[in-house]
Amino acid sequence: MERTIRDQVAIVTGGASGIGLATAIRLSSEGAKVALFDTNEEGLQKAKATLAGDAIALQTDIGSEEKIQAAVSQVLDTFGQIDIAVNAAGIVGQTNTKIVDIPVSDFQKVFEVNLLGSFILAKTLLPHMVKRNYGRILLIASIAGKEGNAGMVSYSTTKAGVIGLVKTIGKEYAETGITINSLAPAVIKTPIHDDIPQEQIDYMTSKIPMGRCGTLDEVVSTIRFIVSPENSYTTGFCFDLSGGRATY
Repeated sequence: MERTIRDQVAIVTGGASGIGLATAIRLSSEGAKVALFDTNEEGLQKAKATLAGDAIALQTDIGSEEKIQAAVSQVLDTFGQIDIAVNAAGIVGQTNTKIVDIPVSDFQKVFEVNLLGSFILAKTLLPHMVKRNYGRILLIASIAGKEGNAGMVSYSTTKAGVIGLVKTIGKEYAETGITINSLAPAVIKTPIHDDIPQEQIDYMTSKIPMGRCGTLDEVVSTIRFIVSPENSYTTGFCFDLSGGRATY
């Protein structure tokens, strides 16, 4: 089996910062051609400049089927194929707040990015991957989606939905050469956590047996395996990256 990702084409959403950018840098360093998706145009251009090889940066909205279809078409026009997709786009929404105090609008916004966006991306990419009988789709979930974080109902619920989505479509496409998985990190120090009160961070960290946050290097190393040709027999699965917090 060919184990390299050299010359494979990877889409990375949320590619302007955090887990998305760190993933793009790793894949690019190993010879993959990378398409960065994000809403942040300035951040995208800065991110693209850090990549080692062929790359494009496309400003798009993960929650819009029309915009994602257009962006995917542009990737195909540029590189001719899509082998890998890592959906790292996500927002936290209102935190440190009980459900009765969370506006419906907050839940809808988080749903559109975290869950609807995951659905749209997978739905758009799968027909192209099926034609080539190969693909690796990774949708970033969260330990909050497995266990729930009090005070983060919008985030926890939508990330649970991502795990359910992966379990379902992983089975639907299990005989196609495409693996579809999710990753459930615990607290990883990224820009997304700048919007979370320290009290909420402390609550989440206190539940981690290792007693610390995960690092971007640890996340990216796990992602690299999940989207590699080596990961050919695991699909519909939620990988744990939680410092011991997840036990199932």
